[in-house]
Amino acid sequence: MEKGRISSLQMAMLMYPTIVATAILSVPSFTAIYAPHDLWISPIFSSLIGFVTVLVAYKLYKLYPKETVIQFVEKITGKILGKIISFIILFFYIQTTGEIIRDYSEFIVGSFLFKTPMVVITGTMVLLCAIAVRAGIEVLGRLAQLFFPLFVLPIFFLIILLTPNFDVGNMLPILEKGIGPPLKGSIVLGGWFSEFFLIIFLLPFVKDDKKRLKYSLFNVFSIMVTLVMVNLTVLFVLGITTASKIYPLMNVGRYISYADFFENLESVIMAVWIVGAFIKISVFYYAIVLGTAQWLNLSDYKPIIWPIGILLVEFSFWSIPNAMEFSVTEIVAFPPNAIFIQTILPLILLIIALFRNRKKKKTKSKTRTG
Repeated sequence: MEKGRISSLQMAMLMYPTIVATAILSVPSFTAIYAPHDLWISPIFSSLIGFVTVLVAYKLYKLYPKETVIQFVEKITGKILGKIISFIILFFYIQTTGEIIRDYSEFIVGSFLFKTPMVVITGTMVLLCAIAVRAGIEVLGRLAQLFFPLFVLPIFFLIILLTPNFDVGNMLPILEKGIGPPLKGSIVLGGWFSEFFLIIFLLPFVKDDKKRLKYSLFNVFSIMVTLVMVNLTVLFVLGITTASKIYPLMNVGRYISYADFFENLESVIMAVWIVGAFIKISVFYYAIVLGTAQWLNLSDYKPIIWPIGILLVEFSFWSIPNAMEFSVTEIVAFPPNAIFIQTILPLILLIIALFRNRKKKKTKSKTRTG
């Protein structure tokens, strides 16, 4: 079905913007609601979910190499239950991708293209992602290599330019109310780190077997460091008002001003967001079409790319009726659902798989001795 191959580095470059793209804009305000002064600590705690998710996904891959979760779940739980679990996973990714597309569209329309119909913004992005997905995993890997510097460098460039506006005192007092507030904030951010389970759809197509786990774990660490730096930057500039902002990073970007010439860099943040959103939606889109084709036992996933693209556009409007409800969904509904579907459920599958494999080995050893 998929003959393309990517390197471990390309997989890491695909996953980095997949996690960070939406997190850098909205997560600082979400974590600030629970931990006003300690929002920078939350990514450290939530990264544990990322590490666990990567280890679980990798262990499942080693038990069932060259197969995605849609294929091996039937071997673990049986055909009927396996089909149901696969459908739940696919439906979750379809709904989540619709929400990501809506988030992207809300940001572009609300911050820049005020009079542009949202369906135009949504449709053009899905069209671009559909073309990339149709080209296959190799093209996605090369696009990630091409766009990775364009995504990462502006973020750190903005942080450096904002240093004159830093007020380090905004982070004090540290852990004023104990460890509870940053832990609550980490649960919200944990939904993003659980998205590392998407590597289960990429691992079968990675060439260098020995580097898969190393690059994935380092990716979790690098994303954790990035989010800590972004949260600290927003906190140093905005202080406790961070929680009242919809896109805090956009707000702090307006503070940059050098010689009345180098200022108003919101367009840089928009460019970073567009590049990151393109990679993120493409990775989710690819996982959905590949998984759906495997669930339907199709020989090729390309015929269903366009129908699923239309479905994703529809879900971007069906899932979230307005921006206010979207914010509530991201804070209340998304984190527990994401952690359950992408971390807890795979962990349960891994435990069942290990138990069944051990049982089979015991049965074989008894048969030989008997």
